[in-house]
Amino acid sequence: MEPIEVARRLVRLGDTEDALKAYELVLRAQKHVSADEKLEAAIFVLQFQGEYRYAYLAFLELYKEKQYAQDVMAIMTEAFYEPNQKLLRSHYENNCKYLKRYPYLFQKDFIPFDELPIRFYPFDDNHYIPYYVENGCFGDATDYSEPVITRNFFHDLENPILAKDVYSQYELEYLNDNVRLSEHVSRENHVYLHYSSWAEFCAYLQVLNFRKLLADRKLVFLMEDEISQYPIDFKERFGIDYSIYPLRPVGVREVNRLIWHMQLSYHNGGDFFNEIMDAHPNLLSSSSIFHDSMEETMDDLRSTLNDARSWAEVKEVFSNGEWENFDMIRDLYFMRDRTDKDILVATFFCCKRFTKRLDPNSRIVPAIFYQPHFGYIHTDIKGDNKGHAIVTSEQYEAIEKSTLIKYFKYIKSFAPMRRITTSYGGAVRFMDSMSGRNEDGKYRRVTNEVVERVLYRGYLVDSRIRIFRDCVVVRFEDGKLNPKATFTALAKFLDLPYTKSMTYCSFNGLPTQVMLKQEVHGFDTTSVYKTYDDFACDEERWFLEYFLQDAYRYYGYDFKYYDGQPASPEKIREKAQRFDTIYSFIRKSMKTFFEETVVEMREKAAEAGEEQEYANTVEEEAAQSLEKYMRQQEERTMSVTNLLLGGLKFVAKDGQPLEFMPRLDLDPELLEQPLYR
Repeated sequence: MEPIEVARRLVRLGDTEDALKAYELVLRAQKHVSADEKLEAAIFVLQFQGEYRYAYLAFLELYKEKQYAQDVMAIMTEAFYEPNQKLLRSHYENNCKYLKRYPYLFQKDFIPFDELPIRFYPFDDNHYIPYYVENGCFGDATDYSEPVITRNFFHDLENPILAKDVYSQYELEYLNDNVRLSEHVSRENHVYLHYSSWAEFCAYLQVLNFRKLLADRKLVFLMEDEISQYPIDFKERFGIDYSIYPLRPVGVREVNRLIWHMQLSYHNGGDFFNEIMDAHPNLLSSSSIFHDSMEETMDDLRSTLNDARSWAEVKEVFSNGEWENFDMIRDLYFMRDRTDKDILVATFFCCKRFTKRLDPNSRIVPAIFYQPHFGYIHTDIKGDNKGHAIVTSEQYEAIEKSTLIKYFKYIKSFAPMRRITTSYGGAVRFMDSMSGRNEDGKYRRVTNEVVERVLYRGYLVDSRIRIFRDCVVVRFEDGKLNPKATFTALAKFLDLPYTKSMTYCSFNGLPTQVMLKQEVHGFDTTSVYKTYDDFACDEERWFLEYFLQDAYRYYGYDFKYYDGQPASPEKIREKAQRFDTIYSFIRKSMKTFFEETVVEMREKAAEAGEEQEYANTVEEEAAQSLEKYMRQQEERTMSVTNLLLGGLKFVAKDGQPLEFMPRLDLDPELLEQPLYR
């Protein structure tokens, strides 16, 4: 029995509650549902207060399909528009009142509310659906406060900022918050907002809020043909000479834009991207920072500032030469309601190596360029009986819970990606070179990296999380082979000017060839074509390509080991049993660990006066522990293999599907070489 028939039968039986569920199912499924049935279901759901969004979308579809359009329009207007009309009118009239008094809006002939060309139908707490009166059609549901910057406002800083038809509240606030006051940069520096239609501008005053945006008088509104006035000579026209004001240094709380350089996994070329972004005149940047180390620094600064009894005490603590900017630490100490964001910003101003390349006369406030790095990312899977998989990671959760995300209003994120098998081989080589005890006495080991890679799906994200709301993946190979196209596109996405500093690799402003001892410098493409054959076998690489084939296809990589054809479970398990290379490095790194552990345990027993006779030598006992450990590694590999063979669907914690992090699109006209495959 079809859901519509079930719903009708339940109505006849007087079971309204279950009928409501059945009608909602009709609207959710919408398979073989006629216009009559869709209208019937939508009216019932609306009448009996079901999930109104199902009904709303059904009415909208019927209207667009020209089915019962007149009736549907009447229902939507009565149910969704009229209850909110008073609020929309209030928004409009308040904006008109503020703008009429504003000196840099030259058109004052506001259109009467009832004659506006667009009506906004609220969809939920955040979204509106515009209805264009003249054309008689609905647009798409839009959140005008969505925290996404959609264009490159700051591509040209030679002239005052000019932006056309900005109807996003978030972007308007972004412009107002990130363009410096004319009085602070000692020159005319207003934001010119050009609107191609006065009537359309008036209509959007129903859903925007200009009150706070007008306080600093940064904005200049140019309507239609008034664009010919750009830029205005404020001295001649308004008698304001901004050149008489002294240049003012950027303050801690002026900085409210964060560029988060994300770590998808290891050896994806993160340092290469840091070297490109280094010395950008509009960035406060550093090389990669270990997240734990930064947390310790933040904790120490927070405690010092909170516990200090006077400025003199603070000054004494920070007089060791690490903080060259005493004005900044003083401002931080006396700041009310100090946040972790304020502390982080201050650390980037603390010494000249971070600030010496900044443009002090820039029209915009610099952004913080931040790469919190992890030395090790461990992942686990939590699943359910529906085949859903939630990847959990302490390191991932540390980023998600970071207080910096809470306090930075504007965040752009990007993540470098490198061919997965190449990145994997590089990671194994690095772990092998670093295995053994470090200076702190902790033992570094080679982990089962092939398993960690297939579990950690960093490219699949929950876009509702703030850090992933406005993000892209940038391929390492594109940056090396097509640097102009790649970094022009990245600058555009990050809303930065593409500058000379992005055409070479540097560290603290000096070329990396001078500053760093590396195998490969700058745009040398050697690292693109490395295969790390000594650190990865074909079975491991086949396994990675097979289980991460969605990433290969989405991000434009060809397979080199997996042939792209379906594989039997037996073949996959056979591959997983032949991870000879990674197991050899795990065995090598753990052999000394177990030997040292046995010696340490025997020495402790002797110190405690426990006389014991040992049946095995140190080497024999360590070898037994090592074999047990290796069996555990093999068992984990097979356990993960069997899990993945079940066709897991990776979801967010609440079961919602994850999305691919978008790939940075390059301008074909700027390509110097064919795209890497």
